[in-house]
Amino acid sequence: MRDVTGKTAFITGGASGIGPAMAEAFGAAGMSVMLADIEETALANAVRGLEERQIRAAGVLCDVAHRAAIQAAAEKTLETFGKVHVVCNNAGVGAGGPVGEVAAADWNWVMEVNLMGVVYGMETFLPHLRAHGEGGYVVNTASMAGLISPPGMEPYCASKYAVVALSEGWAAQLAPENIGVGVLCPGFVKTNIDRSRRNRPDRFGGPDAPENLVASEFVQGGIDPSRVGRRVLEAIQNDERYIFTHPAMRAAVQDRFARIMTGFDQADASPALQGLEEPVFPVDGLGLAD
Repeated sequence: MRDVTGKTAFITGGASGIGPAMAEAFGAAGMSVMLADIEETALANAVRGLEERQIRAAGVLCDVAHRAAIQAAAEKTLETFGKVHVVCNNAGVGAGGPVGEVAAADWNWVMEVNLMGVVYGMETFLPHLRAHGEGGYVVNTASMAGLISPPGMEPYCASKYAVVALSEGWAAQLAPENIGVGVLCPGFVKTNIDRSRRNRPDRFGGPDAPENLVASEFVQGGIDPSRVGRRVLEAIQNDERYIFTHPAMRAAVQDRFARIMTGFDQADASPALQGLEEPVFPVDGLGLAD
């Protein structure tokens, strides 16, 4: 989507952090934006801030853990702007802890928001992207924690690994339809992810439930969200599949892949597998190659 002028973007988690940063970058490039968020006051403030920058913007309350809420938000977006070209499934929360000590409500909350919120967003907006025939792009916010797994963050990491997997498969499926799919994998960004329990619904334990993801000093010492917003705009215009914001974290991913390759080396040397004739699966046949 090289030319984004006059296009419309829908952004979940739009009231704080990366969401409004993407909206600002999009608006500066001539796009209209619909922000969706569960936090009413912050949402209104974010929309007001965009309007003060002469960006055409609107907001809609939305709990992404409910498919019906995203469907209602989509209807409001289409009523307001007519079409949607860019969908940013960006809302996310965090919880973690020692193995065996993570509450069931934490698992459910993280998976419903971080994973199913992405699924609901894609399945709701894809028919609209297809209907107008003008192409489009979907940004699914994962994390570097979707590629590497720090101990104690398993619920969060599992949800983000899943978002990476979904994005890879969807990208291969939708490329022939001129609909790009990119997965955003930032490192630490100065957002409110370390305080995400402030919006935790009662069905997941409420805002007073304990929360343990990462220390606030790492989050608050992260890069400014505005850089991420501009980076995402670049990725949309260049049709990138993997959207990274922290090049210095390359080594951590390479270390993980090296350990995976070691596993294949051990399989090659395994007496249990000697003489095994296995079929060859071409990578491009699996839709994994560009």
